[in-house]
Amino acid sequence: MNAPVAIVGAGLGGLTLARVLHVHGIAAIVYEAEASADARMQGGLLDIHEDNGQRALKDAQLFDAFRGIIQPGADAQRVLDKHGNVLFDEFDEGNGSRPEVHRRDLRRILLDSLPLGTVQWGHKLIAVSPVDGGRHALAFAHGATQTADLLVGADGAWSKVHPLLSDAAPAYVGTSFVETYLFDSDTRHKDTAKAVGSGSLLAIAQGKGILAHREANATLHAYIALNEPEEWFASIDFSDPRVALARVADEFDGWAPELTALIRHSETAPVPRPVHALPVHHRWERTPGVTLLGDAAHLMSPFAGEGANLAMFDGAELAKAIVAHPGDIEAALAAYEEELFPRSAAMAAESDRNLRLFFNDHAPWSVVEFFTEASHSRA
Repeated sequence: MNAPVAIVGAGLGGLTLARVLHVHGIAAIVYEAEASADARMQGGLLDIHEDNGQRALKDAQLFDAFRGIIQPGADAQRVLDKHGNVLFDEFDEGNGSRPEVHRRDLRRILLDSLPLGTVQWGHKLIAVSPVDGGRHALAFAHGATQTADLLVGADGAWSKVHPLLSDAAPAYVGTSFVETYLFDSDTRHKDTAKAVGSGSLLAIAQGKGILAHREANATLHAYIALNEPEEWFASIDFSDPRVALARVADEFDGWAPELTALIRHSETAPVPRPVHALPVHHRWERTPGVTLLGDAAHLMSPFAGEGANLAMFDGAELAKAIVAHPGDIEAALAAYEEELFPRSAAMAAESDRNLRLFFNDHAPWSVVEFFTEASHSRA
């Protein structure tokens, strides 16, 4: 067939699937809507966990390359109140259990590990339909078509493949982020750089927070969190950065200036990031020739820190299921989904609990208790 294994989406999950298949001598084609690997910024730091993300990288035979992109010290965490008082401070112990890497670097390792031509850039999927024998016909925006023996939707929250399997749609969880950056912070924003420290900062209060992470070259990457309806954010003119930043900063009146500098002095235009999630126990009936991974399968809020880890683990596990059932795609998909559903439901439930804990009436102490318990469990 034209594409025995067609993967829609060149994110971390889809690329991990393609890479582990390649390790086992199975070819795949990855269709990506973006024009190139550098078409847009690739997010910030990710903590890669021993029990899933790191296991996937070992299956992909990329663990040594992964170790080379770890950002030392970035796993440190601190919780502050709105006045800048440090309530919890944990240093990066350097034990490798949850090291931080930049998403861009991790994606580059995966891309570089694949044969030239595996990723087909500029292929925006606009329609997909089943044909005979469990195959699927794909139509792309530029007019190309393709037929796949096995179709995998790795195309994120608003997946075009997802509706083949499920009627469930992502729902707004009641929290949105506004993304900002400060650059050269050790020189130009010293007080804020000191507040953030070497890793991550969580300044939390009821219904809101300022979350930031130190990246390479003294870059401070922040997500300003607010529990407000979607209509509230829609009323802000984000096409005017000055006005938008001022409106968001107004919600943090009385907060320490070294914290609000992450809003007021942003050196990039603020980007609204509404948080959506699929139902905690999302699943679908086995449908011939197609499955999902990552956010397309189990979109959840980022408050369990598992999104990228699960996507990569999904990709590796699906590849291994295909290898374990040569010539029997349906058996491979059934085995993969049998493990996928309870695994993703457990993490989605944790994410939902943490989301409600972070900005509840007891914040920031609820967050301090959360990290204190987590620290003790790792000791």
